[in-house]
Amino acid sequence: MTFPPDLRYTKDHEWVRLDDDGLAVIGITDYAQGELGDIVFVELEAEGTEVEAEGALGTVEAVKTVSELFAPIAGTIEALNDALDGAPESVNADPYGEGWMVKVRPSDPDAVAALLSADEYKEMIGA
Repeated sequence: MTFPPDLRYTKDHEWVRLDDDGLAVIGITDYAQGELGDIVFVELEAEGTEVEAEGALGTVEAVKTVSELFAPIAGTIEALNDALDGAPESVNADPYGEGWMVKVRPSDPDAVAALLSADEYKEMIGA
């Protein structure tokens, strides 16, 4: 399992990276995809949707189960990873790269800093 130190993490197993354009890129962690197993479908809220911190961003369906994806921060969904429609397994293969899920324009960009560091996340999951 990998936990890139430049990302921030949530107790619900999402990761966040602030891009240079100010958008927060969000996906699920390597740990989460491993626990879910083979991901077969990802359904996300629509672009333009306002989300609250810890509100639902969509669902991730795996062979074993369906899990909700939660917003680590409040903001507006500005982009969806449309490539997941045809290749949801990208989340398993590359959860921090090609497997990203949404890009959110944060209501408060400083909220990202309040999330867990890689070390704090690893400690939480016992890695």
